[in-house]
Amino acid sequence: MRQLANVLAVLLFAAFAFVRPTQAQDAAAVHTDPLNLNSSVRQGCEHFYNLDYDGALRIFNQVALAHPQEPMAWNYVLMTTIFRELYHQDLLDTTYYARDNFLTNKRQVDVAPATRNDIETLTNRVVSLSDARLKANDADKNALFARGFARGMHAAFITLADHSYAGAARQGYQARNDSEAVLKIDPNYTDAKMAIGIQQFAAASLPRFVRMMIGIMGLGGSKEKGLAMLRDAGAHGIATGVESRTALSLFLRHDGRYPEALQVQRGLAEQYPHDYLFQLEVANLLKDEGQGLQAIDAYKKVLADAQKPGYFTDPRLQMAWFGLGETQRGYNDIKSAANSYTQAASQPNCSDWLRKRAQLNAGEMNDLLHDRPAAVKMYQAASSPGGDQTQADAARRYLRTPYAGK
Repeated sequence: MRQLANVLAVLLFAAFAFVRPTQAQDAAAVHTDPLNLNSSVRQGCEHFYNLDYDGALRIFNQVALAHPQEPMAWNYVLMTTIFRELYHQDLLDTTYYARDNFLTNKRQVDVAPATRNDIETLTNRVVSLSDARLKANDADKNALFARGFARGMHAAFITLADHSYAGAARQGYQARNDSEAVLKIDPNYTDAKMAIGIQQFAAASLPRFVRMMIGIMGLGGSKEKGLAMLRDAGAHGIATGVESRTALSLFLRHDGRYPEALQVQRGLAEQYPHDYLFQLEVANLLKDEGQGLQAIDAYKKVLADAQKPGYFTDPRLQMAWFGLGETQRGYNDIKSAANSYTQAASQPNCSDWLRKRAQLNAGEMNDLLHDRPAAVKMYQAASSPGGDQTQADAARRYLRTPYAGK
């Protein structure tokens, strides 16, 4: 089933980035919001793409206070607030979205009321500021882009935190409409092609009944057109170049076009060597392509780099350990997989949801190793009351009957 593509589309639309202006980008500056080229914004984005969300937020708050009537200034704050929360909830590991059961997962994400309020307030502020500018000038392309971007980021949040697919899909559709309006005003506003490209791919991937369910009937799409627009935005976009390539990589992965996806992802990893997620995604792609031994080496390199002081900011090592365990399990290296899952579960910043997934898998591996006491300990932890309960039924079943699968 292809409904996964729409969820990925919503997620990726919100991953905003700014790149350092080249000479060509300077020449095209008229086709982007001037604030995207602000030196403080670029400095903030360096922090953002090293996953130093706190550092980025400090800078972006200063930018917003200096430009309080600019909707894009508050978009930077909104972007960082959302992605800091998603990262801390272990929701930015694409392995989570690799199978359609993500859509039916009953995981509950506990977002602090203050954080949720900040996200709603910031989204409303960007939309209100944009609406006010559009009321004065309905051809304000920067206001249209900013409004669409805020809607896309909010859609990502409610998709991942609340599983609100229908609401998110409608916001994504509104973001596409805003982007199409931008391109009618300025066909060279390449950044706007990202949202359209994502929606083109997603709409072409969705079965008819899913489109009916989430209320976006009549929305046409083409995978190849979508990928082409993402390539264009990735190559020439001033504000959306990085995340357009991120979307391109993930959509190619979704369709099993792993060599193409790896080429794109390796480019991102080389551009941002201290971005933990970009390095991790190379390993994930190698795993999915079936290059298990190379994937194992890649996961181990990520884990080794994480031991270097200051190399990564706040690395969520449970993601790498879990991916390594999955790959080792695929190679029937049961003992190593058991250790990797156990390592994932033991990370101090691990979300309860990922910890219990790792505990369940570690229990399965221990059962295969005929270490029943160790398996029982893990199943008991995975089924413990309170917190995430998505693994509880399976863990209780294996407490009664040892796991005997693969």
